[in-house]
Amino acid sequence: MSQSINKQVAIFNHKPYTVGIEEEYMICSSKTGDLVNRADLIMENLSEQFKSRFSYELIQSEIESNTSVCETVDESILEILELRNYLKNLGEKYDFRIGISGTHPTALPIDQEFVKNESYNWVKDNLTYYASRNITFSNHFHIAVSSMDEAMRLTNNLRKWTAPLLALSVNSPFFEGIHTQFRSSRTMSFGNFPRTHIPSKINSATDFLKLTSLLKESKSIDKTRHIWWKIRPHMDYGTIEFRMCDAQRSVKRVKMLAAICQALVYQASQDLKDNVLKEDYDYELLLDSLWKASRFGLDAQINDFNKNGIISLRNSIEDMINYTRNALEYFGNLDILDTVDEVLCSGTEHDLQLKYMQNNNMDKLKIYLMDNVDYK
Repeated sequence: MSQSINKQVAIFNHKPYTVGIEEEYMICSSKTGDLVNRADLIMENLSEQFKSRFSYELIQSEIESNTSVCETVDESILEILELRNYLKNLGEKYDFRIGISGTHPTALPIDQEFVKNESYNWVKDNLTYYASRNITFSNHFHIAVSSMDEAMRLTNNLRKWTAPLLALSVNSPFFEGIHTQFRSSRTMSFGNFPRTHIPSKINSATDFLKLTSLLKESKSIDKTRHIWWKIRPHMDYGTIEFRMCDAQRSVKRVKMLAAICQALVYQASQDLKDNVLKEDYDYELLLDSLWKASRFGLDAQINDFNKNGIISLRNSIEDMINYTRNALEYFGNLDILDTVDEVLCSGTEHDLQLKYMQNNNMDKLKIYLMDNVDYK
């Protein structure tokens, strides 16, 4: 175990608060917006410059982009735009377009074709039918931290912001052609997978390594990254990874979420230094807050983890912004406050989908989810 710890310590030995963003895209027919199986084609035709910037997901109709390690959020957003535009140009050559939503509105599990490699074969063989239901698309945000021990303690603390981060990013009202009445049906669909919940408190880095070792020994996981928690210490990158957000068409909203995640990690690390970091929360209330964010609007009532009372999701978001304001200023990201106000006043991308559907139909919605992807 000591050798394993030493190996992991080295991974965390880098500059803190750097940023990496992952985006998961729907690969769509340019004519209909239906999912098409083009992942192999995309991966086989990437130029040398971009081979490390894209990766498979579980199904052939999904592709993921990955930024490099970026010094600032703005730098990561420039890379996101470059990667989106690269796929746009590739799609013009190979007859596909990317669409962005937390779920594809009409795709059926029975029609999905799995990626064929050792890692995804393992997932498919374990989850069988329910693996095919994972027609879901997310933004993941990696924020670097200084040590493995710090990663565990900050993860414990940052669990309390899972619900407001999801509430800002909900973008998946439809699944299998049905209006699910959920704001994030992606959360429910991906929740069929094991180890996708909010983690319980991690007592130490040693305990985390023991947990992953036992899960491997019992063949519950094949790799550490098969722990798909909503927020997790990432043992390959030396980061805290925020995994609760639905994918966003708007680059401004991607920046908003990335900047908040960076500011949360920074502020929590300051609290740790000041010996005021809180790590213990009622686990059932954490799960309840996540459920409320996935199902209901901003007026839904959740636990106030700062004052042990009741608070609306809207007020929880406002508390999160107040908590991170100094950190946002420190990193030069106060401009995202306007985007937060826009979401709170005009609605999430979930709300924009529903508004569009008031005067349209599913066929037109699928085109909308491609036409309204930001490329600049």
